[in-house]
Amino acid sequence: MSYVDAFVLPVPLGQLDDYLRLARRAGEIWKEYGALEYVECVGDDVRPGELTSFHQSVKLEAGETVIFAWVCYASRADRDRILEQVINDPRLADMMDYAKLPFDAKRLFWGGFMERIRL
Repeated sequence: MSYVDAFVLPVPLGQLDDYLRLARRAGEIWKEYGALEYVECVGDDVRPGELTSFHQSVKLEAGETVIFAWVCYASRADRDRILEQVINDPRLADMMDYAKLPFDAKRLFWGGFMERIRL
């Protein structure tokens, strides 16, 4: 059964290109270790809600956009193995220093999901 990690985070518009360069490098490494798919999406039609929304979930500030991203794996076991390799890869050491990231990592959230339906 496939497994997906999903991420939601705010990125300042002035740092979007820096973020996307970092994401491309990370995605290439994720795929090198066996991820099946790595996708980064930039908010386009994302509206504030009354009770819940992407804006509220990351405490979006003026001049920021929301990123929705996901990584697909063949299984939860593959995800656990690949994620450990990615986290320990020295090429991504700068991603582990939250002060150097082009976004506020404290407002990022993510989770792992078992795929149940794919049409």
